[in-house]
Amino acid sequence: MRDPVLVPELMVTEIGSSLAFWCGPCGFRVLYDRPEEGFACIGRDGARIMLDELPKGRPHRWEVAPTEAPFGRHVNFEIAVDDIAAILRALDAAGWPLFLPPEERTYRVGDTGVTVRQFLVQDPDGYLLRFSERLPDAA
Repeated sequence: MRDPVLVPELMVTEIGSSLAFWCGPCGFRVLYDRPEEGFACIGRDGARIMLDELPKGRPHRWEVAPTEAPFGRHVNFEIAVDDIAAILRALDAAGWPLFLPPEERTYRVGDTGVTVRQFLVQDPDGYLLRFSERLPDAA
């Protein structure tokens, strides 16, 4: 399998909390990590994200503005999955609130439409994740 050509790296306040969320109910797994640096690269079904813990008491070397929650304002990360039901059950069991409940939407792509079932959830730092399951095309 080819490596992804774009891998977002997200600054997080506490790597343990982030890994518990991403690798717990969201179903990612650690691909590699550097615990001594508060860093982990995680993946799920071809999606890949890097998590990098902010240093305590000083700015991150790549911090371009003051870091204030929620992080990742005005961006959401769409993560295509085969079935969102298992993720929804796991989030519910963990008592994790949804930002937007499941919905079906049809988006125009060129001259055709693609219908998805999707929902949105925020991670511990406020990053917005949109899990999306493509539904069969109407006949």
